[in-house]
Amino acid sequence: MTRLHIIAVTLGGLTLAGCGSTAGNLGLGAAGGAAAGAGGYEYHLRQQRDLVEDAYRDQRISREEYQIRMDQIDRDSALGL
Repeated sequence: MTRLHIIAVTLGGLTLAGCGSTAGNLGLGAAGGAAAGAGGYEYHLRQQRDLVEDAYRDQRISREEYQIRMDQIDRDSALGL
């Protein structure tokens, strides 16, 4: 199970637990929105990682450039994927 799946399951459980109050609903709505945004950003980083790997495989960038770009992607990732 990936980290994104674990986050989604956890948020789903919290949503059910927080349905009893308005404050709980507002807090969970904000948390859900933040998680969705983070998931979209991680998806974007995965696409960037794939592009860099393709460029290196096709010899369009050097090993050094590959390492620099992959390190940057790793630093930008909140989940460390």
